This record gives sequence, structure tokens and C-alpha cells, in this order.
Amino acid sequence: MSGKSKPLSSCSCPELAAGQRVGAGGRGAAARLPQEESEAQGRGRRAHPSLGDPAIVKSPSDPKHYRYLMLQNGLCALLISDANNMDSVPSEESSEWEDNDETEIETDEDDDSGAEMDEDKENYEDDDNDGDDEEDPNNSDDMEMEELTEKEEAKKRSGTEKLSAAALCVAVGSFCDPEDLPGLAHFLEHMVFMGSLKYPDENGFDAFLKKHGGSDNASTDCERTVFHFDIQQKYFKEALDRWAQFFIHPLMIRDAIDREVEAVDSEYQLARPSDANRRELLLGSLARPGHPMKKFFWGNAETLKHEPKKSNTDIYTRLRDFWQHYYSAHYMNVVVQSKETLDTLEKWVKEIFSQIPNNGLPKPNFGHLTQPFDTPEFYKLYRVVPIRNVHSLSIAWGLPPQERHYRVKPLHYISWLVGHEGKGSVLSFLRKKFWALALYGGNGETGFEQNSTYSIFSISVTLTDEGYEHFYEVAHVVFQYLKMLQKRGPDKRIWEEIQKIEANEFYFQDQADPIDYVESLCENIHIFCKEDFLTGDQLLLEYKPEIIADVLNQLCPLRANLVLLSAASERKCHLKERWFGTQYSVEDIDKSWSDLWASDFQLNQDLHLPEENKYIATDFSLKASDWPDTEHPVKILSTHHGCVWYKKDNKFKIPKAYIRFHLISPLIQQSAKRDVRSLILEHGKWSMVDRYRRLMKGLYTESLSSFVKGFKSHLYVEGLVQGNFTSRESKDFLNYVVLKLQFLPLPHPCPVQFRVVDLPNTHLLCKVKTLNRGDANSEVTVYYQSGARSLREYTLMELLVMHMEEPCFNFLRTKQTLGYHVYPTCRNTSGILGFSVTVTTQATKNNSEFVDKKIEEFLLYFEGKMRLLTEKAFRTQVSALIHIKECEDSYLGEEVDRNWNEIMTQQYLFDRLAHEVEALRSVTKSDLVDWFQAHRGKERKALSIHVVGFGKQEGDSDVQQSLLGEIYQLTFLPPSSYMKNTSYIRDIRNFTLMLNLLPYHKILK
Repeated sequence: MSGKSKPLSSCSCPELAAGQRVGAGGRGAAARLPQEESEAQGRGRRAHPSLGDPAIVKSPSDPKHYRYLMLQNGLCALLISDANNMDSVPSEESSEWEDNDETEIETDEDDDSGAEMDEDKENYEDDDNDGDDEEDPNNSDDMEMEELTEKEEAKKRSGTEKLSAAALCVAVGSFCDPEDLPGLAHFLEHMVFMGSLKYPDENGFDAFLKKHGGSDNASTDCERTVFHFDIQQKYFKEALDRWAQFFIHPLMIRDAIDREVEAVDSEYQLARPSDANRRELLLGSLARPGHPMKKFFWGNAETLKHEPKKSNTDIYTRLRDFWQHYYSAHYMNVVVQSKETLDTLEKWVKEIFSQIPNNGLPKPNFGHLTQPFDTPEFYKLYRVVPIRNVHSLSIAWGLPPQERHYRVKPLHYISWLVGHEGKGSVLSFLRKKFWALALYGGNGETGFEQNSTYSIFSISVTLTDEGYEHFYEVAHVVFQYLKMLQKRGPDKRIWEEIQKIEANEFYFQDQADPIDYVESLCENIHIFCKEDFLTGDQLLLEYKPEIIADVLNQLCPLRANLVLLSAASERKCHLKERWFGTQYSVEDIDKSWSDLWASDFQLNQDLHLPEENKYIATDFSLKASDWPDTEHPVKILSTHHGCVWYKKDNKFKIPKAYIRFHLISPLIQQSAKRDVRSLILEHGKWSMVDRYRRLMKGLYTESLSSFVKGFKSHLYVEGLVQGNFTSRESKDFLNYVVLKLQFLPLPHPCPVQFRVVDLPNTHLLCKVKTLNRGDANSEVTVYYQSGARSLREYTLMELLVMHMEEPCFNFLRTKQTLGYHVYPTCRNTSGILGFSVTVTTQATKNNSEFVDKKIEEFLLYFEGKMRLLTEKAFRTQVSALIHIKECEDSYLGEEVDRNWNEIMTQQYLFDRLAHEVEALRSVTKSDLVDWFQAHRGKERKALSIHVVGFGKQEGDSDVQQSLLGEIYQLTFLPPSSYMKNTSYIRDIRNFTLMLNLLPYHKILK
């Protein structure tokens, strides 16, 4: 639900007077505001169709042009023309809707299909991190070959840097939820995209985007709701028109309400096993009565379905009333980016978005609700039982809203010092005591941490077992450091160092993907003055020590909230938060410590400011080339110890470079992520459970030293140097690594891939219980193994999954309401091809085998759909995939990532994209249909993986609602009645020992 949000500010686009009515026709009438441009200005711009707004400060390395305007209905728009990055600017006519008949769904039977714009909707690329918490900095499993390959495929397919994109931000969020309908703003974000008066097809917009290589997303935060999409430039204007209709006249049909409530409820269930989400909800509950932070923003079936029915509340009417009241043009900002000229973009935006009504009502304002956490409940110690097995101490302060100080950035200055890890820092001291593993300090700029009523500053310390026992001492060290900062006052030298680093980064910034860029900017417009739209969230612009000192002085111990996370606190935690079931206890700060912190306690002489940073870059010259220009990396040095690939940057011409080395050793078996499928398929892989159980047996200094010695004894080092370095320097890097590590060469080449088991010609089931007690979420993946295939067949698989994505989502989520995450995936498992369909559901609602059967129903439906596939629809999808693959890299790092993937997987096909495009041009519709049928025949190799949650549909009568703790062994389950005749796996290792291993394979030609 929650996306990155930024607080309200007075520097947004010009406002109407509070309560001022515009037009005479109520909501349906457009407001008329004065024109901002004189006739002379207009003539000047017409002579330069991409003349930007000189008041908007941009990076010298940014080739784009910007123009800011307000429409007659009060909507503010930022136009971005990236026409300089193209060979030729397309005419306005060429960008008109060329294929109106092509925008229809492929077959008539899909006319009633439906799916809304999903905030976390999965793309068809493979992502094996589904189970990982995004906020977890310690969740960094070693990269495996499949992950590297799939990460690169995701990059290739996303290719958004050359797509056109738009974002719209409504300055309304969950703070506006009615007291009796928690989650209504979030629910409206879902419902608003289910068809419009002009384009009534419930799934039409999503299908249109998928057909033309696009994507969409949305998020609801405290005071923001953001929508965004991207698409091929050719179809941008039509996409804008389709998209804008959701803000002009959405249908929000009654029949879709119950179905979409299930999607919101599923999203809520997926959010529950997150310690970060649980902490936010717990802290929000500590706000003063009447403050909107006490509300339950997510919404679920209870708040949006069951309770309204009990009270005879018409949720449909309330939704429409909420939209009428809050989705008004003068609450909105839109940002569009494309390769058209600014004049063309302005014409389109005025033509399309001027139709959004303005109701003339004043914007909701919560700025008067200050100091929501200045309560006795906040200034206490909360012991919390976490989901993950971790000890951590979080110290938080509720501050006055800091968004108005964005030019000074006091919180950024303080977090820079608190997060410092060098000599004299908090973390350095705690590590010497063996009390801490990591430390984070700052403000995350989410709506929870920063809004118009307050800002949160927090310091989170990941503790060792010993640190947990001394958590009060850890807090004291933090307070000693802050007291030192208060006594010394702001340091201009440090502020200017931060300023220089941020300015260097801004000056040579990478060009962001348009969809991410417009999303960020449409929020910036609500916060920053026009000249700071592009710089306000990056640069330190004004040094005002009194503002920094004021914030520092508020970070005192007696105004802090302490949250101690540890499973060891379980027996003390008898309270339970209502919505997420978080177990916690609350107590006063220990009196001896509170008395100490109330006094003028001594400073710690080991804590001091960081020394002068002598490594801030000052030389930005481009080095003269000593090697012929090449399109791809070349191997410039090869020895028995290793080799290095090199490519001098001749495209981006910036003073940046990347140096990467891969140490290859036969002692290392790449570690598994929490993915049962790859544990089964990839021979020799260690699971997370295996690794944990091994660690629990003890890890001793002698064994670690022995491993280090063995690891360093024989190695092969492979590297890539790309960017602003010479070939001579690049060779020196390899020689330096070899010299420092002092290793012998490998006696034999060491493959970096796993060998993959050859699945039998049948349908297998592996069903295991989830590793989180009480977690209701189940994940069902049905995987089809294809085998060792060619590059042409790989592109066929990509194309198949592209065709499958939208109908999969429509069938399994929108119509069957099985779960929130529903997606097909192209799988490349150590060179062995396959595809899968995944559904995340809840055991409280669905049995995993029932979901598996529904996936089979979808595949049968999709078979029929493929037989009806038209040549035109097939060609449209091929064209979209080719367009994405032909997108150029927008910054050096993207090119480096793609090249490094080829090196890490030892494939070295640096022009892979060109080969894939060539293959795509040769495939036919019958090739695609036959390809799918081949995987569905009698010889199919299918593997169903069920990670089963706790709930009544899985026979769990006494579900532990606390979601407490992790289980460290796999519990295998037999099939139930739905799949009773399916062969199932009782033990992964014993099962895989009976199977043949496929040869090592690389997809090269």
C-alpha cells in the first residue's frame, strides 16, 4: 500500500482561495484560471518547440527540457521532453493513435475481463526474492546463477529508460479515511482503475499497456495517492487519454467491489509478516486521540466488507462520494516524459487533462495537528516480538514537520553523522564492544515518517546477543553521541563536505528510468518551489546552523521512544496490536537510566566527529584512451591466475567507472534463497534451512581460519573494468588483486553453474509448511521444465509469458480472486529453460491444491486463447518485445550490469540482445502456439511447489495469530483430496538422487 511519499509544503502550484467555487456547474464544470503566458512569450516558444523553463534548475548532465504550467482547471503539469536523446523527433501526427482497432483485446471473449491497476503487480520476469522483506538490509543471500540471469532479463525487459511515462499525484491519502471505513483511500486507488465511461472495459487499460510493452503501478500513502505508467512512445497519447479517464469519469462498478476487497485483504495479509510494517502501525497507535496516524490505513475485508454490511453502510456510495470530494483537479499534479517536443506535450496535456473536474473545495489540511507523539505513552520502552529472529533497538523522536527546511536538510546532516561508521562513530564503538552489527539513522521520507504534522527521526541498531543484554548501555552510547553533537553545534566543514558529495552526484547523475523519474517528480511538485523541483530532494542549498541546532536539541533521551525487538521478550509481551497482531509490552524507562539521562551525564571520549574527508573527488577529467574503441568488453589480460575484461566508455563520457572482480573457488557452492523450486532443481544447492542448522551446530575460529586458508589457496579471478579508466590501469587492478591475495591458480576450470535435474515426464507435487508460525500466506507455483534450449527458443518463452501475463492476472486474480500476487514467469535455471505460474493466497481462504487446480483451469483457458490468436495481435506483441530489447542503456551502470552478467555466467555473449531481436524477427505465430502446446502435452514435465500457510483451509484449527517466530526445518505435507492422485515429494535430497542430471548448458545460439 505505502509507497514513498513526501510531506506537503507551501511551495506547490498556485492555490485557489479556500472554499472558492469555480465555474457554475459544480464538479462537472472546469475552473478557469488566468493564463500564465503572454502572447509574446507564446510566439517565442512556438519558434522553439522544446524551449524549456529557465527557472527550473537542472543538472548540467541532464539533456532533457522541462516546462511547468497550470491548466485552467487548476491541475499543475510538468512536461519533460527528452527529444535530445533521439535521432529524430517524431511528428505529432506520427504519434497519434495509429492502430485504434489494434487496441481491442485479442478475442471477443475477453471483453468482460477485469483487472485494476495493481500497486505491486508482478511482471513476467523471474524474481526469486519473493519471500524477502524489502526493508531487511541483512537479507543478502549470495547471488546464484539463476538470480544473475533473471536480474538481467528483468533489466532487458523493463527497458523503461526509452519508454514514455506519466505520473499523477493526488494530494489526498489515508489521512482522509472516514473513521468508520478504515482503508477507503487505499480501496479507491484500486477501484478507480476498473473501467471508465469512455473506455468501459474493466481490464482495457492494463491490456493496452501489456500489448505495447508498458507497465503501471500505484500507491497510497498518508497524504498522497500516486498513479504512474509507461509505454512505447508510439502509443503514449492514447495511453494518456485512457489513463486520464479514470480521473475524469471512472465507472467503479458495484459488481467489482467484493472482488477487489479480496485483493485489498490479500495485500493486507501479505503485509502482516513485516517487522517494519508492524512497527509503523504500533507507533501510529501511540499518537494523540483524533490524530489520523491512529487510523488503520491498509484496509481489509473486515473494515471494507463485513463491518459495513453489519452497519448497512453502502460502500459503493461512500466510494463515489470520496472520489467526488477528493479527486479534484486542483489537488493534482501530473508529470509526463516523452521524446515529443514540449509544445506537443503541452497540447496533449491541455487537451486531455483539462477535462478533469475541479470541485472548488479547499484541500484537506492536517498541519494544525502538530506534536502528535508528545504523549506519556510515546516516551516509554516497548518490547516487541519480531517476525524475524533478530535483536534490534530502535530509538525514535517525533519532531515538528521538517519539509519546509528542505534547502538546509537538517535531518540529512544529522543522519550522516549518526550513520558514520569510521573512527569515533557510534557503530565503531559498539562493534568494539561486540554489541552491534549494524546501525541506521535518519528519516525514510515515507508518509509515516514525514508528513505535514510531524517528522520522525529514528536510530536503529541491530544487536548481537550480548548487545541485547546491554541494550540500555547501547542507548546510552547513542545519547552520548547526540549530546556531543549538541555541545559542539553544527559543523560547517562537515555540512559542506556533504554538500560537495551530493553536488558531485547531482552534476554527474545517471538518467533515471522515466517511470521512476516522473513518479518522484510528481510528489516533488507538492513540496518544492519551482526552481527546486529537480534539486530539492538532492542538494544541500543553504547552510543555516540555527535550524540544524534546533533539531539536534530536540533529540534528547527523555523525549525518545524505545522499541526493543527480540523473540526473547515473548514471555513478557502480553499485549497485542489489533490489526497486525504484534505482541508487545510497555514499561517505563528503568529509573536508574532515566535519572542518568535527566542529568548532565558525561560524554564518551571515544566518540567524536569524523575527520576531514580527503577522498571527495575533485578531478573530473576524462582520461585519454590507450585502447581502440570497442562496442563490447574485450579480454585484455589473461593469466593462469585470472583475466580482466575491459571497455573504455565512449558513449556516456562521464568521469565514472566500475571495477568488479569474481573470485571463483571449488570450495564455494552458491547459496540458495528461500526457494524450494531451485533447491529441487539445482544439484548440490544448500537451502537456507540447511545453512541455519549447520550454523547452529557451532562455527569455530579454527574452522573459519581453515576455510579462509583453503579458499585463498587456489582461485581464479575474473574481472571487468568499464568506464573512465585506461587499459593499463585495468591490467594493474588484476595484478593488484593477485598480489594481495597470494593464491595459486586452479588446477582445473571451475564451472560457475549448477547442474539441473531432469524432471520426469509427469506432474509432481512438493508441499511444505511455511517457515513463519501463524503466517496465513501460501504461495503456489506450477513450474514447467523445457530443457536445454537455444536462444531462439528462449525468446519464444519470453514471448509466451508476455502473452500470458494479462490473461493470467485477469483469470486468477480479478475473476477468481485467489490472491494479490498473480504472475507467470520465464525461468532460466542455470541455463535450463522453463516457465511457471505463481499465485500468493491465504490459507484462511483457499487450500493450496484448490489454487493449483485453478492454475490448471487457467492454462486450459489460455490454450483456447492461443488457438484464437490473430496474426495482428501476435505481431503487435513481437514488435513490443523487440522495441524493449532495442532500447539503449540510459546510463553506464545498466550497460555494465549487462556485461557483468555475461562474465559472471561465463557466457560472454555481450551482444545477446541483438541476437534475441534477430531471433524474434524470425518467429511465427504457429511457432509460438506449437511451443506452448509442446509443454502441455503428455510428455510434460511439471512441478507444483506449495509453501503452505496456517489457516482453516489447510486444516489448522488453532492458528497462532501472533505470527510468531521462524521454523528452521522443512515440514513436508502429503496431498489432500484435490491432488490425491499426484505423486508427491517427501524428501528433496532422496528424490533428486533418483533423477538424472542434465549437462551444463549455456544459451548462446
